[in-house]
Amino acid sequence: MNEPRASRAGFPGYGITTDTEGMLAWSWAVERLAVAHNYWIATSSTERGPHAMPVWGLWRDDAFVFSTGAESRKARNLAADPRVVVHLESGDEVVLLEGVAEPTEATVEVIDEYDVKYAFRPEAGGDGWYRVPPRRAYAWRERDYPQSATRFDFD
Repeated sequence: MNEPRASRAGFPGYGITTDTEGMLAWSWAVERLAVAHNYWIATSSTERGPHAMPVWGLWRDDAFVFSTGAESRKARNLAADPRVVVHLESGDEVVLLEGVAEPTEATVEVIDEYDVKYAFRPEAGGDGWYRVPPRRAYAWRERDYPQSATRFDFD
């Protein structure tokens, strides 16, 4: 993946300047994505509206990889509208990803990595696995917000 373009997050009314001083590096966000234990994903449907749930996942090959039951509300929502938001649990060190969930297969490498991280070995292959390469991401630290508020755009 090419390094994303970093710019100021455009949150009107929150005191975010156009000055680049204090912006975060993409590597800062990647470090947190890689070590996080729990992630939240937000999906939506026209019938039932927004839906947010925690999932386990991996940051690998420049994308977020997770699974969910093939018949779960998350999976049904993603089948109808694959746009998704992924964020970490922390409000102190924030990383949010916006992207499109692509169905994928769980390879042996993914299962091995999942097992190391969670001491749980899901079945290889199967339905309900997704890969989310980010299209846009936001990151900031609560302790120095709004100076650290950074937006990342991906080609």
